[in-house]
Amino acid sequence: MDTARIAALLEPFLEQSLPQSHLDQISIYIDLLLRWNARINLTAIRQEEEIVTRHFGESFFLARHLFPEQAEGERPMQQLNPSGGATGVPARPPSTGRWPLATGKCPPRVLDIGSGAGFPALPLKLWAPQINLTLIESNHKKAAFLREVARALTLTNINVLTDRAQDLAPSLSSQADVVTLRAVEHLETILPQALAFLAPKGTMALLITTPQIPQVLTLTNLEWHTQTNVPKSHSRVLLLGYKA
Repeated sequence: MDTARIAALLEPFLEQSLPQSHLDQISIYIDLLLRWNARINLTAIRQEEEIVTRHFGESFFLARHLFPEQAEGERPMQQLNPSGGATGVPARPPSTGRWPLATGKCPPRVLDIGSGAGFPALPLKLWAPQINLTLIESNHKKAAFLREVARALTLTNINVLTDRAQDLAPSLSSQADVVTLRAVEHLETILPQALAFLAPKGTMALLITTPQIPQVLTLTNLEWHTQTNVPKSHSRVLLLGYKA
């Protein structure tokens, strides 16, 4: 896919354009996705432009909120109460304020559950290459695709685990600085598992729909903050929560 067109489609999701090297990697990723999607069901979205906006756009939107380049310049969010409304209590600073990402010391450990075709995890790795990334995908064919993308894009410090999240919980308990989830259907099952992976003072990043927010707030004891609406969507939101 033409990289200039990719950049134009991603513009609503980003504050500034991605470097050309990232756009080239996205183009390679799309080619691989379409090729593999003809053999296995990675995504129901088949059109290139919709793949860019729905998958890459949403993933980079999450990435720039998790790892903003200038955290101190971000407008503070507000804490949410269980009814989904803001409490008026200012949120703590964005994640970058607690992680020395820019210095290269102690890179964040990011865990993505149910990685599927690699969203949001692999675009997050493009955005913040310093992170140590673990992808959990129980489907062996999808896991093979994730490894192929990582090789093709020359991404390092990536571990693809072909297992179920509940089976990995004992070995990975409280080890992730960030846990990401996208397109979650069974929140009552997956959220407790996700919480088990989260380290103290870690961040949970969810890409969900607005009707799911009250359920998220009642299922967890994290400090959740005001949802951020995903561009070009009527109901998709980004929700960030912090573990004490």
